[in-house]
Amino acid sequence: MRIKVKLSTNYNCTLERAFKTPLLCDVSKIHTGYGLMPKITHVTQDENWGQIGSCKKVYAAKSLVQKGGFVSMDKINDRVENEFWKFQVDNFQSWMVGFYKFEAEWKTTEIEKNNILVEYTYILHSTNPLYYPLNWLFAKIFWKTYMKRVLENVRQMIYNNEPYKYE
Repeated sequence: MRIKVKLSTNYNCTLERAFKTPLLCDVSKIHTGYGLMPKITHVTQDENWGQIGSCKKVYAAKSLVQKGGFVSMDKINDRVENEFWKFQVDNFQSWMVGFYKFEAEWKTTEIEKNNILVEYTYILHSTNPLYYPLNWLFAKIFWKTYMKRVLENVRQMIYNNEPYKYE
């Protein structure tokens, strides 16, 4: 089963800033935790991060549902400069409500100078029909709320001119 969650917002910044901030800045300032989702603490094996095909290991703080430490892998599947990123999260180290992979897209469109439309999409993948109702609830309620928090964290990083960690 594939469940799609899509949000959009506008940022008042340059196209480059809206495009680069979510994937090239410090991920621990974007994924700050919420409810069941623990705060991301750091990443490793990220030497080529930002390039198509690059991966990184993601680590999180301890939470009610995570023991802390290595939690997943992120991978850049595609990138067209100032247009979109396609990336995935997989290799989950704990039970993720029956999901085995998340695919995401961060798409930026310049509406006018310093007015950027961002379309943020996740497709959550699961294979166990017994979990489908729980998967749908998780995606449409919890994950959608979490994505809104990510959009706002990115907004603050943009407006604070957060430095890029990767190029």
